[in-house]
Amino acid sequence: MLDWTEYAKILLALLVIVNPVGAVPLFASLTAENTAVEKHHIARTASVAVAIVLIVAAVGGDSLLALFGISIASFKVGGAILILLLAISMMHGEKSGEKQTPEEAQEAAYKERIAVVPLAIPLLSGPGAISTIIIYASALSSPAHLAAIVACALLVGLATWIALRVATPVSTWLGKTGINIAQRLMGLLLAAVAVEIFASGIVVLLPGLR
Repeated sequence: MLDWTEYAKILLALLVIVNPVGAVPLFASLTAENTAVEKHHIARTASVAVAIVLIVAAVGGDSLLALFGISIASFKVGGAILILLLAISMMHGEKSGEKQTPEEAQEAAYKERIAVVPLAIPLLSGPGAISTIIIYASALSSPAHLAAIVACALLVGLATWIALRVATPVSTWLGKTGINIAQRLMGLLLAAVAVEIFASGIVVLLPGLR
């Protein structure tokens, strides 16, 4: 297994890219007409869906890459670029199309079951989060390492549940400005994560850079 500090960094990276705090305003707006019980049910369903998506990606992602003949190094470089684009959009206070398209946002207003789509997928556990957990899960092949990654995914699901449960009072307390500031700070951290992933992949594809 890796050092515990590495797993702490992996957990932080997943929390930043899933960004449950950034989903607070959307959750509050989409569930404005729901009762408190319905909001709690939607929050629970969305958080469980996020954990399931991340766990499935961690367990089966490596096999999927092998099926298509994609090396981990290539996936790291491609995933890092995707994560960096997401980080840039977060630092600019914009909604990334990787997370949700305008058409999906409009459709969400008419969905009764918004917990899975668009909240869990693609708003929270989108391509960026899936890419990140596949990259970290493939770092080692030991069962203990995979169990630690799965534990990180479960903690991310728990953090998502907590954030969505308190979405209404938190969005009122922080306000739009406070949420935007938090989103920009997380975008900066995410950019650093993307650079590290990119560097670890590019030195394998281009050994002369070592």
